[in-house]
Amino acid sequence: MAKEIKTLDVLFHNTLKDVYFAESKIIDTLPKMRDAAKSKPLKDAFIKHLTETKVHVERLEEVFKIIGKKPEKKTCDAIMGITKEGASVMDEYEGSPALDAGLLAAAQAVEHYEMSRYGTLRTWALELGMKDAAKLLQTTLDEEQATDIALTAIATKVVNQNAEKAA
Repeated sequence: MAKEIKTLDVLFHNTLKDVYFAESKIIDTLPKMRDAAKSKPLKDAFIKHLTETKVHVERLEEVFKIIGKKPEKKTCDAIMGITKEGASVMDEYEGSPALDAGLLAAAQAVEHYEMSRYGTLRTWALELGMKDAAKLLQTTLDEEQATDIALTAIATKVVNQNAEKAA
């Protein structure tokens, strides 16, 4: 039996399924992180990003439509590992002054993963001549970058100092 030739469009589709799974997993995880967080700015950031993530899922569904495929999820081992690590932080640092700093670090790990994936997908979409898909992916990439910047600001202005003061 001949092995399927895997071209960039196949890789694009598989990576799209991976990110679709990741975004769905993030939607399930953010409320837990919000509930665990003590800092109001961090709780608010998690709530805001939950709303944005639901829109990211809708955009991904549009990209699936553009490429003529039905939205489908493929288990993303990377996001499973990152969210597992975040869950460990919640368990290990529960009640600790460093909890919010750990939650924020876990959230930024997610953001960095997403920025990597959306940047790659956008570049591949352009290479494949899918300008509409690239535009949607760029919009999400911009939002992920803005979230990362906002989380850094919360870390440096509030969360890290609170974790330090308690020492």
